Amino acid sequence: MTPAIELRGLTKKFGDFTAVDGVTFTVATGEVLGFLGPNGSGKTTTMRMLLGLMQPTAGSASVLGYDAQRETELIRPLVGYMSQKFALYEDLTVRENLQFYAGVYGMLPAVHRPRVQAVLQTIGATDHATAMAGHLSGGWRQRLALGIALVHSPRLLFLDEPTSGVDPATRREFWDLIYALAGQGTTIFVSTHYLDEAEHCTRLGIMHAGQLLAIGTPGALKQMLVAGPAWEVLANPQLTALSALQAHPGVHRAGLQGDRLHAVTLPGTCTAATLQAALVAAGCLDTEVLPADPTLDDLFTELALRKTNPQA
Repeated sequence: MTPAIELRGLTKKFGDFTAVDGVTFTVATGEVLGFLGPNGSGKTTTMRMLLGLMQPTAGSASVLGYDAQRETELIRPLVGYMSQKFALYEDLTVRENLQFYAGVYGMLPAVHRPRVQAVLQTIGATDHATAMAGHLSGGWRQRLALGIALVHSPRLLFLDEPTSGVDPATRREFWDLIYALAGQGTTIFVSTHYLDEAEHCTRLGIMHAGQLLAIGTPGALKQMLVAGPAWEVLANPQLTALSALQAHPGVHRAGLQGDRLHAVTLPGTCTAATLQAALVAAGCLDTEVLPADPTLDDLFTELALRKTNPQA
């Protein structure tokens, strides 16, 4: 089956600055591919090249079997794009915004009226249909922006940091919508800088400084690339415990994680008992050390470290 998206050495330079550096990967039909990385890592630039909004400096890409550089007019009716700063018409209602964009996509009123109603139901906005877009909260504006990207029934959705700036509850609801769409057969390519969101993706591509550092399922990437065993540490005083862990020769990395500590150790160097003994020796008498799963934070930190210091 032809991939929904295929990139081959895709590169974008702005003068001497390389924003995207030789990126190669594919996205299967029906997949939810997450694109994880900090701001400025090349996520949006990659999306814009796939949409034909920006020409690559080198390499090539195809979207739904069409050349992203030469056949953009054939691609656009088949995809939806929710950008970071989507243009809503604030003096139109939610329904009117959807109707307007349906018209932009060439949908006749007889077709778009039932489709707009279906989209209102999909995004949970039926009761907000007559609300002015300019009066919507951040979460509802994001829902409307998603609805606009969906109104023409695209086969592929590009979502560029769709939950940026909304509260955690709204983020969870938004991801419920994403998975409902994927369950209906829509391919989703979503960028994010939230590690917890990345866990929900079928596969995950990790970007850093314009390069694709790794791609795979979140579970497989963590098992393959994190240095060694991970541990959850409850100890008092916490900062003393953190210093003791960071000074321990077998600890690869340690840091705060909520109300506890999280440590990654080098293979074959530490056990729960030896870590606990080191903490007690440092003056942390009330301690508990438990095995833990590696996190995406561990994974991203490890990959970034390898990029900046290949000998690490």
